[in-house]
Order: sequence, then structure tokens, then C-alpha cells
Amino acid sequence: MKKNRLAIWLTFMLIFVFALAACGSSDEEPTTDDTTSAETSETADTTDETMDEEATTDESMDDAAMDDEMMDAHGGGEYLQRAMAGEFAGTTVTMFGPFTDEDEVLFNQAIAPFEEATGIDIQYVGTKEFEAAISVRVDGGDAPDIADFPQPGLLANFAREGKIVDVSTYMSEDALLESYNPSWLDMATMDGADGEIMAGVWQRFNGKSLVFYPKAAFEAAGYEVPTTWDELMALTQTIADDGDPAWCIGIESGVATGWAATDWTEEMMLRTTSLENYDAWVTGDLPFASPEVKNAVETWSEIWLNDDYVFGGTDSIVGTFFGDAPGPMFEDPPQCWLHKQGNFITSFFPEGAEYGTDYGFFYMPPVDEAYGKPFLVAGDIMGQFADRDEVRAVMEYFTLPDSVAGWMQTGGALSPHLQATPDMYGSDVARDIAAAVNEATSFRFDASDLMPGEVGAGSFWTGMTDYVSGAQDLDTVLEEIDASWPSN
Repeated sequence: MKKNRLAIWLTFMLIFVFALAACGSSDEEPTTDDTTSAETSETADTTDETMDEEATTDESMDDAAMDDEMMDAHGGGEYLQRAMAGEFAGTTVTMFGPFTDEDEVLFNQAIAPFEEATGIDIQYVGTKEFEAAISVRVDGGDAPDIADFPQPGLLANFAREGKIVDVSTYMSEDALLESYNPSWLDMATMDGADGEIMAGVWQRFNGKSLVFYPKAAFEAAGYEVPTTWDELMALTQTIADDGDPAWCIGIESGVATGWAATDWTEEMMLRTTSLENYDAWVTGDLPFASPEVKNAVETWSEIWLNDDYVFGGTDSIVGTFFGDAPGPMFEDPPQCWLHKQGNFITSFFPEGAEYGTDYGFFYMPPVDEAYGKPFLVAGDIMGQFADRDEVRAVMEYFTLPDSVAGWMQTGGALSPHLQATPDMYGSDVARDIAAAVNEATSFRFDASDLMPGEVGAGSFWTGMTDYVSGAQDLDTVLEEIDASWPSN
């Protein structure tokens, strides 16, 4: 057992050593599919020698000496080090989040090595109704130890109420900066009951400004990847003229139905107005009823509200589960040809679908060149409700790329951690998407995820659903969303 724990610890340590030495280069060729390895071809030989030497030495170490080396290697990750030394074996940490089905499997795969090494049992419960269920649990005094928030705005509500642990009370700024770009820390800083707190740590993120397409069939049909909005609209019309709807679109997602429409609104806000206006919109200083926001919605409506452009017609959008929406793209011949979604959608593609043949992707083109090539991202932030040592250890684990290894292997998510390197991704599509994100001239976080929960996980979702279904006109929807904005 000691050797197993040591082997896993050495892997963690190598990640940190490599991050300090090289920080990982995005243009290096991958050398292994091992998700717990951070070495590249330039350092593999040296790393292997180091592992052999340390393994030989550490086999003769007593536990106290090994613990000292862990403390030195992590430089402040006290609770993770203590966990790796077995101090918290037999304890339980409860988690609650939105991961279900395949995502839940991937999450459990990512935490399994940590559980084996530490003896901590992470009991995860997932639900598609997370946004509503977490509030019920917290208000009822049944908060989990840790919750995975895909909407930071919802986490911010609990932070303001003083129900979230400030992770900066036990994670040093230097340690956090070793794991994250400062922008991620900025987005995790929220108002607490008595001032600003670091309300959580980021585990994974998705790049959203992507359009997937059936590559081989697309090229055989003579279609070309568009690089401007005008070219995209021309392609959409050409496909319609050829007798097919170009777009595969669905926004059904249980109580979260409508979030996919908010993504398109955010994409258009980044492409039709300034970053300053986008930021003002996130904070409520630029109303939804403003000309800028209305124009953004009307821009994507050129596609969504045209029955010739959407598989099943506009009326099918609200009732189609978002994960099923791209399915017709993989039929022979394709029934629709374009699907805009975050990189996580590859987890919903048919088993055996091959990147580069069955599908490819391209960057969603700019609308106005004046605003460059913006990239929309989203992610999962882990918020801590209980403050016990073993819970702190799990939170420190989430600051490592290993905690997102399952998705890195399948292409379902990207790692926000500085220690992550290209060879940690198990698929070419994930590496290519990460490279595409790096080419962006600017990026912004998903606006609905940053807005107050009443709006971002509430009226914005339902309002866009009502608009697309025809239940309400756009002006009424935008005014009602503004009215839902909390006064404080």
C-alpha cells in the first residue's frame, strides 16, 4: 500500500516539478496517453531516471521522511499532503453536482486514484436539476461538503449569505497562482458576508465558440469552412438550396431548458459589441432591453427562426434534448450539417465517431471584424460548504489537472490548470480545441453563469425558451428578464 501511495504521489510531484521547469508548451507533440503523466518528449528520459532513483531511495524511507518530502514538493498544499500520507483514511466527503450519466462516470474515474491513494471516500450525487436542488438542500440544512457549480452566479448567492468557505484561508495565493492563470482566480473572487472571499477552485472548463460538422461528408459535398459571418450565412443558404437544413439545434435540458440559447446570445454579444458592453451586461449595468442585447438575439434569430435552416424546423428546437441535437449530423447522408456547442458535446457523439473523418470543428466566425476573434468559455467551480481537514484535501486535489483527467482523455472538457500539458489529453480533438482557444484575441466567461442565479439560471433561460417557442415576443422577454434582476 505504501508503494502504491508513493507512486501516485510521485506522479503528482512530477506535475508540479514540470510546471515550475517548463509550464508546458501547447505546441509540443504528445508522447503518451497516460492521464497521470505531465512529462513531454524533451523531459521523458530525465523524468524516468528521476523516478527510478527516487523510488529506490523512498523504498527505504520511513513514513516521517516521506511526509517531509511531500511537504517540500507541494510547498503549502498541507491538506493534500496529509491526505496522501494516509492521515484522513476512512473519512467521507459528500459532493453534489450536475454530473449524470457519462459525465458522472468520467468524474468518478478522475477521483478514483485520489480515493485509492488517500483512503478518503468521495460520495458524489448528481442530478440534472442541480440548480433547483442545491438551493433546497442548503436551505434545508442538508448542504453537501462540496458542490460543483456550473453557474458561478449561483455560487455567488451562497457566498453573499456567508455559507461558503473562503479557500484562501488555507490555500496561499502563491500556491493558487502555480495552478491557475490570474483570470481564473479573479472569476472565483466573490462578495462574502464580510467582504470578498475566494469562493472556490476551478476544476474544468469548456470552450464554447465551436461549430462541429461531418467532415468527410462536408468536404465530399464541396462545402468550405467559413471564416466570416457572411460566409457562414451563405453556407447555410447553400445547404438549404441543396435540400437540407444546415443546423442541428436543441435546447431541452430539464429545468435548465434554454441555456443553449443563452450561449448563442453571449456569442453574438462578443461579436457585435464591445467587451466593455459585455461586462456591463453581465453586471446588470447594460439592460437586456438595450439595443445591443436585442441586436445580438436578432442576429442568431436569422438562423433559428428560419424553418429551412433548422433540422425539424423552429418548432422542434425547444423539445429536442441538447445532447441528442447533433445526432442527425452522423447519419448517412447527414440530415443536418452544423452544430454549435461547447467541446463537451463530443461526449454525446455516437460511439466510434472519429475526429477528422466523421466530424471536425471550426471556430464560430466573427460577425464584426472590429471585435476580433473572441472566445466564449464556461467551467465548473467547486464550492466548499463544510470546513474539515479532509474536505480541504479534496479541494486542493481539484487544483490539479488529474482531477479532470477523465474528460481530458475523452475530449469532454479542458483543464484550466497551468500544470496541464498537451500530452495529458487523450484525443486530437481536445488538443486542437485547446489550441483554438489559445488563438483567440479575447475571451469572456459565459455571461449567464456569472449573472445572479435568478437571472442567469432562471429568467434568461426561460425567457429565451419562451421567445424561441413563440410564447412571447422578444421585447416582452427582454423586459421581463430585466425585471427579474435582484435589486441588491
